[in-house]
Amino acid sequence: MRKVANYFKETYDELINKVSWPSWNDLQNSAVVVSIASLIIAAVVYLMDMAFSRVLQQLYRLFL
Repeated sequence: MRKVANYFKETYDELINKVSWPSWNDLQNSAVVVSIASLIIAAVVYLMDMAFSRVLQQLYRLFL
């Protein structure tokens, strides 16, 4: 039981004293970058899906 208590004490100490937390501005900038990147990736996937869908429709019309 002593090992478990020691583990939690060391974990708390590391989170409070040794971890460098980002500032609020850094977090906001990162959130904006992630949001924009997600939208771009979603748009690319959507366009690829539409393109493959049209190609497959043309193939189905050709062979059926």
